[in-house]
Amino acid sequence: MAAVDADISEDDVEGAAPPAKSRLAGKVLVLYVGLPLLLLIGAGVGVYMSGILGGSAEPEEVAPVVAAPVYYDMPDFLVNLAGPPPQHYLKMRVSLQVRDKESVPLIEAAMPRIMDGFQTFLRELRPEDLEGSQGMLNLREELMRRLALATQEPLVKDVLFKEIIVQ
Repeated sequence: MAAVDADISEDDVEGAAPPAKSRLAGKVLVLYVGLPLLLLIGAGVGVYMSGILGGSAEPEEVAPVVAAPVYYDMPDFLVNLAGPPPQHYLKMRVSLQVRDKESVPLIEAAMPRIMDGFQTFLRELRPEDLEGSQGMLNLREELMRRLALATQEPLVKDVLFKEIIVQ
């Protein structure tokens, strides 16, 4: 048993401390060879990606031209709101974001139906229905729904409030 312990301890002593010269040679190799090689590779990739060395032989993709949004201003609305006295009034100016310029004549043709749908809905509102951001969101969604019913196709992308006064 003592002979086995002596063999193990001799192996541990031999592998435990490598000479200082071999550790220093590994650091020098990394410092003087590996680091400059890494920097050269990085610089080469950077130059290639910037297009200086033939990286731009292919034509660049052109972003599709986005058409400017088209807006249609609705006539002003002035309606009395439902509810107990005192009587409250709603004055509202609305602009519609239309999907394209060709949709404007279709909206103008359906304007009597749109106005009727808006007026009947707005007259049923109470002042409490228009309070806060949730009230405005509900109003916008209902106006969008009535627009879709009046035009029979999705011509309008959004309803934008220009002015809302509850008095």
